[in-house]
Formats: sequence, structure tokens, C-alpha cells
Amino acid sequence: MDFKNDIAKRFFTKQEIGGAESINDLRDKEFSGKTLTAEEKFALANFDRYRLNILNSQENEEQFHINYRQIQVISNLGDWREFLKDEYSK
Repeated sequence: MDFKNDIAKRFFTKQEIGGAESINDLRDKEFSGKTLTAEEKFALANFDRYRLNILNSQENEEQFHINYRQIQVISNLGDWREFLKDEYSK
């Protein structure tokens, strides 16, 4: 079983393929008991605020679901450092 887990980690972690650490990577890090830096916590808070603002501002269900899927992609693939920018802390 360890061999299977090692293979899965090697092939499915963004670190191995050169991807940036994402918001969801930070959440995984936090849930696994690791301590986040102040910047990482700030980025998570900004992302949560951004997500709620976008989703709450949608006027119909179709647009809500489109934006929901876009936010899922951002949280899985986007660099968490993007959410350190001032535009996300408002």
C-alpha cells in the first residue's frame, strides 16, 4: 500500500510537476496539522472573502454554478500568493 501511495504522490502532486502551491494545498497543509505562516493565513482569508463576494453577487443559478466552477479551478491550480494582493483584501 505504501508503494501505491508513493506513486500517487509522485504523479499527482503539483510539486513534482512544477506547479505552484495553491489555496487547496494550503488548506491540506493546515488540515494535516502543519502551522501556516501569517502570509498563508492572510491569503486563505482573502480567498474566502473573494469566493463569498463572487458567489453571493450572482443573480441567477446558472451564473452561480459557472462562477463556482471557476473558483474551484482557481483554488486547485492558482498560486496562493495571488491572494496576497490588495485587491483581494477589500
